[in-house]
Amino acid sequence: MRVVLSHTSHPGNIGAAARAMKTMGLRHLHLINPYRFPDPQATAMAAGADDILENAVVCSSIDEALHGVAFTVAMTARLRDISIEVKTPREAMPELLQQASAQPVALLFGTEMSGLTNEEMGKAQVLVNIPTDPDFSSLNLAAAVQVMAYELNVAAQGFVPKVAEARPASHEQMEGYYAHLEKVLFEIGFFTTQNPARMMQRLRRLYARARPEPDEINILRGMLSVTTEYNARLKTRYQQEHQDSLNIHANNQQNV
Repeated sequence: MRVVLSHTSHPGNIGAAARAMKTMGLRHLHLINPYRFPDPQATAMAAGADDILENAVVCSSIDEALHGVAFTVAMTARLRDISIEVKTPREAMPELLQQASAQPVALLFGTEMSGLTNEEMGKAQVLVNIPTDPDFSSLNLAAAVQVMAYELNVAAQGFVPKVAEARPASHEQMEGYYAHLEKVLFEIGFFTTQNPARMMQRLRRLYARARPEPDEINILRGMLSVTTEYNARLKTRYQQEHQDSLNIHANNQQNV
């Protein structure tokens, strides 16, 4: 189970987040393009969780940070219009534990000022909002990590994982499928009357609910490949028929 902090602007928050993790038994920290790291402020705020900082993995992209992960819970402070299921920490943590019993999982946190982007949240299967006072909903990054780590610890008390019926596809398998799907939808003209970004968000939501297995992703990509081949044959036939029509017209003109 990994905690992923995206574009953290203050190194002290990285250290405080590491301390919050260690108090609840979490060990694996991934950082996406932190503003400054390593940094003395991070070490000072870690207050003894230096081992977590020393073993932290610094990544250049969210896809690198989520490589190998099969289930991601993303955090947001706002209940905005986005195509991902929204849960409370208490609802989401048992599900995260269940997934972690079989495959790598991640808790994803955004930057201090603006949180996660829509693109980053689109990489997750579940979105979590920590209930706060609506008149003052701003929550420090490290405090949010502490709340989620605590809820995870509570859910772990007496937790017995269910026998997993299937292993869902990994993050990189899903991202490869989404890229393939978007490319084919462009090729066949599906986006002519659609907003591509909005439609892909909705499709991500659909597949996040379905949690397809690797073999199912292979089947879907096979269908996309056949669609591309069929579309190419149709274009070739149309071009040939059009050329034949032009040739007939030219011959008729010569005969006249």
